[in-house]
Amino acid sequence: MGLPLRKSKVMPPPQCPLSMCMDLLRGAWAPNVLWYLRGGARRFGELRHDIPRISARVLSARLRELEARGMIVRRLLDTSPPSAEYELTELGQELLPALDAIVKVGAKLRHDAAPKRKLAA
Repeated sequence: MGLPLRKSKVMPPPQCPLSMCMDLLRGAWAPNVLWYLRGGARRFGELRHDIPRISARVLSARLRELEARGMIVRRLLDTSPPSAEYELTELGQELLPALDAIVKVGAKLRHDAAPKRKLAA
């Protein structure tokens, strides 16, 4: 039998700011949803059109998660049939420069990975 586990007397360090920020962006397609909401409010079907490879189930889950994290707001529209649109909150908008930086690095990586063409002699 092992020794009993003793409680630590040391307070844990504060959560890393990078980890906190990355935690907001967790989940497949979450950054993509934020990216397409940057242009203004979008309805569910519009987001499905913007991100064709995402399933309705995953998009619905991401929208609920992003709303729960305070990154987007869901607004019900007075239409028939009922509809809703999604829009970035201030917190969601604050992440846009980070997404821009990630896209910039991704574009550079894609460019650097492209096969180099041989110069005609």
